[in-house]
Amino acid sequence: MKKMKQGQTWKNWAHTSESTPERIFYPATIEEVCEIVKDAGKQKKSIRVVGAGHSFTKLVQTDVWLMSLDLLSGIDSIDEENGTVTVLGGTRLFQIGEELGKRGYAQENLGDINVQSIAGAISTGTHGTGIEFGNVSTQAIEIVLVTASGTILTISEKENSEYYKAALVSLGSLGIIVKVTLKIISCPIYEYTSQKVHFSQLEKQLKQFVKSNRHFECYLFPYSDIVQVKTMNISERKPQSLKLHHFQNLLLENYLFFLISEMCRLFPKSSRFFSRLSAKAVGSSSIVAHSYQLFATPRIVRFREIEYCIPLEHMGAALIEVRNRIEEKKHKVHFPIECRTVKADDIWLSPSYERESAYIAFHMYKGMPYESYFRDMEEIMKKYEGRPHWGKMHNRKFAELSDTYPKLPEFLEIRQELDPNGVFLNEYVKKLLSIS
Repeated sequence: MKKMKQGQTWKNWAHTSESTPERIFYPATIEEVCEIVKDAGKQKKSIRVVGAGHSFTKLVQTDVWLMSLDLLSGIDSIDEENGTVTVLGGTRLFQIGEELGKRGYAQENLGDINVQSIAGAISTGTHGTGIEFGNVSTQAIEIVLVTASGTILTISEKENSEYYKAALVSLGSLGIIVKVTLKIISCPIYEYTSQKVHFSQLEKQLKQFVKSNRHFECYLFPYSDIVQVKTMNISERKPQSLKLHHFQNLLLENYLFFLISEMCRLFPKSSRFFSRLSAKAVGSSSIVAHSYQLFATPRIVRFREIEYCIPLEHMGAALIEVRNRIEEKKHKVHFPIECRTVKADDIWLSPSYERESAYIAFHMYKGMPYESYFRDMEEIMKKYEGRPHWGKMHNRKFAELSDTYPKLPEFLEIRQELDPNGVFLNEYVKKLLSIS
């Protein structure tokens, strides 16, 4: 019997989206998902689907029907011969990592947060870093959708292939992802390193950092010349205990940073001082462990975020302009600016569509004004052909999106074909994609 709640308020993780749906459904089987969708069609109700609620936009927000995939979770099968794993749509990324790790396997790449559901990660183009690796959607070789008619549609390069490139990043607007088959690899052992460099050094060696490391990311601290560089590369050494590493992450990157953030919220003019202090506190460290244990770090401090994808060749120039704009406008921000790289792909709504990409993310602590800062950063990202991350805050209009996503018209044709009555839409998605 499917679980259902009425009159319950839903909020996303960042508390940037809130609504009270008529009903919230918690199906535990694919059959239950089909039944709910058929009921929605009969009653002319719309459905939005939520995984972990880690999108910062109003992608999920609805006053009609909301479906949580929390109970539709778990690994269905592992095909060791072909190097694939099949998982249910609500399975969280950390669960996949842990279960695969027990068998000696891993996803080839993950982001720095691993609490998202696999369906949500695919739908929004969630990514990690490493110029030889695409976003999480590129790992999916087969997707099983429940369509607006309540029927099951299997999509891959071999089956219903005309929908494949549209379904890999779809904002939940084509149907409900109930099952995914992913490529997997033998679980690598990585050496993770963190080092402190000056921005001038990053400028000179940026191309080398990107090309010579399997996974590279860096963090710029507002009002500071110090940059934290993080890398992960294959190691022949034995994995080490992660207890101290995790303790330091929790203590420094969460609890102490929470106290700093509260000080900045109460005394915004202190943001410059605390950003510089945080930069000075960056130390050199190294740890060897299995890949899935190192990709993500806990996130306890809540924040607002925008993130833009720009062509990789513009990364250095964009970062210089970002630093200058923060100094010029004296923005009261202390959160580091996160910079990552992603391989080009051919997924229609992927921000990395047909270009090697740099992703630059800007954060503001919850409770602090963010509009002016985000507006200025977004202006710079637009200048460098920026495409917004679908799960992060942005102010792009449909006309602008049409200019930057050449396959958007084809995507919308497929969306109309699979969901002609708009069962899987909400007001936010309708406005974003100019659907009447």
